[in-house]
Amino acid sequence: MQKLKQANLYRSELIPISGKLVERYNKCLKTLGFKETTLTSFFIDGIGWSPEVAEEMNNMHYLNHGDANPHGIIISPLQKGKPVYLPFHSFDKDMMQHVFRTHGQKINDITRDSAICIDFDQDIDVFYEPLDILKYDKVNITFRLIDHLEEKQKEQLRLVDRFRLGNNFIDEDIHQLLLNSATTYGDLRGRDLSLGPLQYTTGSFYTRAFDGVYLLRDFIKPIVVFESKEFYKEAIKDTIHDVLIYHISQPELVAKLKDHIIIECDLEQIVKTPNYDRIKKYELAQFLKDTEHPIAAILNDKVLFKSYLNKIDINARKQVMSVELYLEKLERSNAYKIEDIVDQDLYFALHQPHSSLSSEHRDLIHKLLINIAPMDVLFLYWYDKEQFYKNYDTWDDSFKDWVIERIRNNI
Repeated sequence: MQKLKQANLYRSELIPISGKLVERYNKCLKTLGFKETTLTSFFIDGIGWSPEVAEEMNNMHYLNHGDANPHGIIISPLQKGKPVYLPFHSFDKDMMQHVFRTHGQKINDITRDSAICIDFDQDIDVFYEPLDILKYDKVNITFRLIDHLEEKQKEQLRLVDRFRLGNNFIDEDIHQLLLNSATTYGDLRGRDLSLGPLQYTTGSFYTRAFDGVYLLRDFIKPIVVFESKEFYKEAIKDTIHDVLIYHISQPELVAKLKDHIIIECDLEQIVKTPNYDRIKKYELAQFLKDTEHPIAAILNDKVLFKSYLNKIDINARKQVMSVELYLEKLERSNAYKIEDIVDQDLYFALHQPHSSLSSEHRDLIHKLLINIAPMDVLFLYWYDKEQFYKNYDTWDDSFKDWVIERIRNNI
């Protein structure tokens, strides 16, 4: 990952946590019912998730009590607008933006000397069956402060009222109680510590529950897409819910998404785009072994690209250039079928969210498409960073350079 880090492309916006903030973070973990960290310094993202703590806990989703009960931690106003690097739901970043838009000023005040625990509650205590995700409707966002600061404020205000009553201003015991409270918690009299509950309405989304599920319910008919074959097989036994159920590897899924006007693919237009150029070069790179030139040079230089294209096996060559071959044949006759010429994964990778979709839906469908056919390295980085990092570890060093260049040129 060193090259990605040097290019500021690997979790570059994490916030450093050390000193007193570690103590507050641990208090949040304890308040939420989780094990405390023994680390003295680490980094967090916009929702309070830390890759270092996750590694220590040996649990990437250590801020969850099961799939149905996610949580967050705010210990710094710097978390506002920061990425959520391992979102459990595709709408996690939107929820955090909603939190900061509504309570931003109060968060600035509270995190001066305290921290905030967040409960994301969709009124589901536990998932039992894969199609339980259909119960997702509204997420209630509630807040708790460490050290029960709201209660301490009420106690402090009661002490102030006692101090002002009659001759209590000369009572040394009350003096001491006030001093103890102020020393421990600061002057809480004029502070607004009340964070009212918020609500977030879900539409179509992706969740990591059940090993990854897409729920598309804003279209003609609800569609549920499973990444796990085990949970897919369990879900298709359901006879109660009127939904379409697919596994992400089923070719029929792409056809259904087109029928529902969710995705589209105009090959004549797509071959003119940078997307196609990236995908075609990615495809060639898969066939390059023991090259005399760095892969990055081969993919960036037209002459070298043609040279190595002609060196690979004829069937591999046809696969790399299958889209252009198909379009050429189509000019001469309509008798050719795309599935007979164009590699299926390549064809699926060239699909786009339908132009009629909203930006929110487009992002979700981009993520779905890149999971169906992860061949556009830029979109894989944008829409599924964890999968990108896994794939990145398997790539040739020179190919990594080419990928990094593609991403940096499009930031």
